[in-house]
Amino acid sequence: QVQLVESGGGLVQAGGSLRLSCAASGRSFSRYAMGWFRQAPGQEREFVATITWSGGSTDYADSVKGRFTISRDMDKNMMYLQMDGLKPEDTAVYYCNADSHYEGIYHPNYWGQGTQVTVSS
Repeated sequence: QVQLVESGGGLVQAGGSLRLSCAASGRSFSRYAMGWFRQAPGQEREFVATITWSGGSTDYADSVKGRFTISRDMDKNMMYLQMDGLKPEDTAVYYCNADSHYEGIYHPNYWGQGTQVTVSS
């Protein structure tokens, strides 16, 4: 059974940093594209960032470009989201996800339970 578990969320002041981690287990994720989505209260879940299985290609939402960095360690089946220059509007539950059939368009079919990130002004 595939399992994705996020960690690293918390409360931080505006301008601060957090690093989210996602531990993947259940099978080899080396060929999966992986990514992060987030959902703020009262809003729809939105795309944040993705990374291909090789780590050679990344994509970011315009709202986080230049501030967030996605990375992965295939040997450890781990994925990370380094978040710098955090803003109150980044407050949301952040979800780790994976696409086992990625062919250029990211449609995750595995999801974690989420970790809360709260940025105070």
